[in-house]
Amino acid sequence: MPKREQLPPKFRGANCLITGGLGFIGSTLAHRLVEYDANVLIVDSLIPQYGGNLFNIKGLEKKVQVNIADIRDQYSMNYLVKGQDFIFNLAGQVSHIDSMEDPFTDLDINCRSQLSILEACRHNNPEVKIVFAGTRQQYGKPDYLPVDEKHPLHPTDVNGINKMAGEWYHILYNNVYGIRATSLRLTNTYGPRQLMKHGRQGFISVFLRQAIEGKKIRIFGSGKQIRDFNYVDDVVDAFCLAAAFDDCNGNIYNLGGDEPMMLEDLVKLLLETAGGGEYEMVPFPEEKKRIDIGDFYADYRKIRAVLGWHYRTGMKEGLARTIAYYREHQNHYWEQPMN
Repeated sequence: MPKREQLPPKFRGANCLITGGLGFIGSTLAHRLVEYDANVLIVDSLIPQYGGNLFNIKGLEKKVQVNIADIRDQYSMNYLVKGQDFIFNLAGQVSHIDSMEDPFTDLDINCRSQLSILEACRHNNPEVKIVFAGTRQQYGKPDYLPVDEKHPLHPTDVNGINKMAGEWYHILYNNVYGIRATSLRLTNTYGPRQLMKHGRQGFISVFLRQAIEGKKIRIFGSGKQIRDFNYVDDVVDAFCLAAAFDDCNGNIYNLGGDEPMMLEDLVKLLLETAGGGEYEMVPFPEEKKRIDIGDFYADYRKIRAVLGWHYRTGMKEGLARTIAYYREHQNHYWEQPMN
């Protein structure tokens, strides 16, 4: 039996904590864990510029617990980790530009707070299993493609460096203290419940909003940059698999897609799916050009071999689902103009 089909009993009755659980991926994971009959505790700071949105757990209000807390608060984390079987550690600062303009906040959230969580587990719940959300940005500009887990790490921004450190804290605590931990290096995740108020969570949310609003999509540079993409439901599959099976403890895995495409081709597909629209190429803003990584797509054979995870949702299907979701619930995500 494939491991994915074995997931529901692995979580039935289990206590699961999701940091950043009101955000994009965290809330989608909460919906899945509720389907699996888990006991879900969501921890989120609801800091306005980040992705937390109470509408993301619409329909789950009586099925999950929500604690508004900041993972930088050691005392809160000491209490919250107690009794948890699984921790899905998705809280973080993800904006590359923000990390360059305010590196100390990025350091505080993506490094110090990760130690707060791990120390809380070491002293209060050393039996827990943790899955950490890493990022492709840790690799920096690729030396070769596709990028596998043996690729050197040379980040191009502060966020990539701090995420790299946060990831390795988890692997260190696995190796030294026996706190079971796995890291997933995410590529461009997209889908329902993503932050759409501004562009801090990546270019695909900007493109989606422009397409839905009927505005001309602006592509920085030549549009020939290659990226790969994962629909959020597939990413949630990976988090559940990594949590449920201990043969991945202490390891790092890439996620990735089977349809790497140039940004211009992505936009053409997006506009076709949305029912029309226009796009244009514009020069790279200097602050973005300095940290751009060029082409990137990942080799995810390692996680496929160990956990059976693979790319499931094609781009056309995923974009159609995403557009339909935002057209229905736009007023809960379009709270202010996008910068």
